[in-house]
Amino acid sequence: MDRRKALKNMGLTLGYAVATPTLISIMQSCKEQAVAEWTPSFFSKDEGAIITHLVDIILPKTDTPSASEVQVNIFIDKFVNEVMEAEQQGFMKMAMGKFTDKALQDSGKETIADLGSEDLEPVLAGALKISKEQEKEHKEAIEAFMIAMQESEGAEGGGQLSDEVARYAFADNLRGVTIWGYKTSEYIAEEVLAYLPVPGEYIGCGDVDELTGGKAWSL
Repeated sequence: MDRRKALKNMGLTLGYAVATPTLISIMQSCKEQAVAEWTPSFFSKDEGAIITHLVDIILPKTDTPSASEVQVNIFIDKFVNEVMEAEQQGFMKMAMGKFTDKALQDSGKETIADLGSEDLEPVLAGALKISKEQEKEHKEAIEAFMIAMQESEGAEGGGQLSDEVARYAFADNLRGVTIWGYKTSEYIAEEVLAYLPVPGEYIGCGDVDELTGGKAWSL
């Protein structure tokens, strides 16, 4: 058993080390697709709407665009469909299902097509607002699940993962990839963050306020 691979594949295995040409290709294809005309590749239409609601809860519109306005929802769908392995996709579906089941139960609504941001936000907050000790326990449970899943070559063989932990896995990883996709989008990278595609002089100990106006680097 390759434990290093299992640890890499914890949670939704969002693969932040994906090759740059692959990432650029995905981002470019997102840019070419209008949100209003978006037909998800991996998610169902209703699941795609859930992802859209959630990314905008995580990064709403302020003085900068919301996550969906820079097509982070489309990016996530394409990333899951084109980069994730089958076992990772299976985990994604399972964890998202536990999340939406909770939203349906709490809201009293019948289908995920009926769920809005007002129904999803409390579930997202509940999944993420946990103690450090709970977070540690959840991650240990996810690690054990992923190791068992890989050993049995399928999500069905990963044993039992509680609904609470599955919701945490979905929420935590979705938050991470939403922020990653947002920072990687063309508009945010070039117009909001500090952008320097061709490196210049190396300044090892410069003041960030002087170098970038206090902005984080996009590259």
